[in-house]
Amino acid sequence: MVSVTKLQGLNSCPAFCRPCQSATMASQLLGLAEESSPSPGESELAVNPFDGLPFSSRYYELLEQRRTLPVWAARFVFLEQLESSPGQVVLVSGEPGSGKSTQIPQWCAEFALARGFQKGQVIVTQPHPLAALSLALRVADEMDLTVGHEVGYSIPQEDCTGPDTLLRFCWDRLLLQEVASTPGPGAWGVLVLDEAQERSVASDLLQGLLRDARLGNLPGDPRVVVITDPTLEPKLQAFWGNPTIVHVPRGPGGYPTPVYRDTVPADRVEAACQAVLELWPPPRVLPLHPGCGQAVLSVYEDIDSGARKIVVTHWLADFSFSLPSIRHVIDSGLELRSVYSPQIRAESQVLRPVSKCQAKARWLRAGGLPPGSCLRLYPKSFLELEAPPVPPPRVCEENLSPLVLLLKRRQIAQPGECHFLDRPAPEALMQALEDLDYLAALDDDGDLSDLGVILSEFPLLPELAKALLASCEFNCVDEMLTLAAMLTAAPGFTHPPLCAEEAALRRALEHADGDHSSLIQVYEAFIQSGADKAWCLARGLNWKALCQARKLRGELLELMQRIELPLSRPAFGSERNRRDLQKALVSGFFLKVAQDTDGTGNYLLLTHKHVAQLSPYCCYRSRRAPARPPPWVLYHSFSISKDNCLSIVSEIQPQMLAELAPPYFLSNLPPSESRDLLNQLRKEMADSSTGSESSTTQELGDACVLQ
Repeated sequence: MVSVTKLQGLNSCPAFCRPCQSATMASQLLGLAEESSPSPGESELAVNPFDGLPFSSRYYELLEQRRTLPVWAARFVFLEQLESSPGQVVLVSGEPGSGKSTQIPQWCAEFALARGFQKGQVIVTQPHPLAALSLALRVADEMDLTVGHEVGYSIPQEDCTGPDTLLRFCWDRLLLQEVASTPGPGAWGVLVLDEAQERSVASDLLQGLLRDARLGNLPGDPRVVVITDPTLEPKLQAFWGNPTIVHVPRGPGGYPTPVYRDTVPADRVEAACQAVLELWPPPRVLPLHPGCGQAVLSVYEDIDSGARKIVVTHWLADFSFSLPSIRHVIDSGLELRSVYSPQIRAESQVLRPVSKCQAKARWLRAGGLPPGSCLRLYPKSFLELEAPPVPPPRVCEENLSPLVLLLKRRQIAQPGECHFLDRPAPEALMQALEDLDYLAALDDDGDLSDLGVILSEFPLLPELAKALLASCEFNCVDEMLTLAAMLTAAPGFTHPPLCAEEAALRRALEHADGDHSSLIQVYEAFIQSGADKAWCLARGLNWKALCQARKLRGELLELMQRIELPLSRPAFGSERNRRDLQKALVSGFFLKVAQDTDGTGNYLLLTHKHVAQLSPYCCYRSRRAPARPPPWVLYHSFSISKDNCLSIVSEIQPQMLAELAPPYFLSNLPPSESRDLLNQLRKEMADSSTGSESSTTQELGDACVLQ
């Protein structure tokens, strides 16, 4: 989706009056705030109730803008329902751009302030870390407060909160990890689950856990607010048992009549770019994608009068981002999603049509006074006959192993079966349970083993967490910490070298043992450079991702020290460390091994007999001919694409796999020459071990006779 916007200010609603202790008090306080809101000239007389400081002039500038939001009309009703619904759920239903995400959290903070925050802080979840960061910065500005103090946010590798934080924006998956590790629903007074229609795995599961917890029986009268698009309202209403619903009215502005293309363009990206240039050349292009980080704030910055911004985005802005003063929307009718296939344990990048719900959300972005325009690069018949009503829930499209691990952890903290808005496919759950069983995370009864409890503590994929724990046994913790952080936050090069000089600098970072050791070498060189941004740019490396990897490595080290796991000294580069690192990797990633079947780089994946090739960015591909591809490799990920690529690949020996993989895993592999070879190697190792034990026993017996 491409949005053309002339920036003004984001709208929201004020955080001036305190909420009520009863419906009558709510009405009185709300009316008082409406009548006596001070003017900017009186700002020195008005004190912010959250920090005790006078309001700034900017507060009043934003106050006037926020009063115009559609959600403002529902303010009194919301406060009244929030007060009168202890231990219950308040459902807020409204269209995108109505101000729900910025306003509802402030009202909840006012409600908690009126109760002295005795029941805990206000937590607001978002399905995307970038949205949590952006909203925290915006709401703090509207409330005239400081980010990191009264208003904070928690996203991966960045916790900007403090002891004075009253309102916390949080990535929903981080909150799920916190809830899974503690009894009860958590220490909060009001929990706001925003953008429920996004159907993230964490959001769906949090709702299931909250429903099982029976909010009415919990101490402290906790409140739960679920914010959604009207399309999901009936489903949520049935799930929560007819909760109180607050409807946000549509704004007073008009909406454009969509313009359709009679046929779908052969290249929709080119067609979208051409449509943009036909509006106002030359524009200023700004990306809005999950990897943008704090650079996303540039979409809100003021620009010279008459200039135009082109915001290039996808599903992230369908619901999670409300950009100001959008005048034109160009809807490609597509979204790019990662979809996991449990049958072949692989992710695929799927470019698929949007749903009716998403198309409507994009169209609504162009509303206002006067309305803008909406160009849809597809015929009207597609939307009426082919587009699904809503996008598929993410719980039906993601790898469920981390989810099942958290559920098992939750059963230890507090038994109970979780409800789902949509139950995952049985085969996906079975595959997740099978993988966790292979990793020894489950005991004979199907509960978490002692090892599984430790695995659930790490914010990593289960197989990566298992490799990290195995490194404690093989004395390569320092290297595995680096590798775990790099695989999670900065997995190597993401584009081909732009010039011969860059290619040469990259080759200097490659390691003979493969991509995993190359990642360690990249990280160490990055640290030695002083985390220099220019150093990264010259080699085509993502500086922000490497900085994230450094933060994550520190968090993982702190976690290992907290749970008293053994550490080891750095030894990267030694022959023994090389072998130990391979053993640790095989201990966690034995499910992801492939064999070159014909010596040309066509790899047969052991678990499902799929054929794949090495990624173009693999270090084995960049070596000069006649370098032969390694016969056996361990890979980090397999992506179904035009080339069916294996990414982050390192050579291993089949003897190591036969030694470290569970015996029942090898016996359950589909029939192939690879399986026969591994089972033969295991048998030979077992016979050799038996022979050694017999010889040792005989020697001990002879020694006794001699004595």
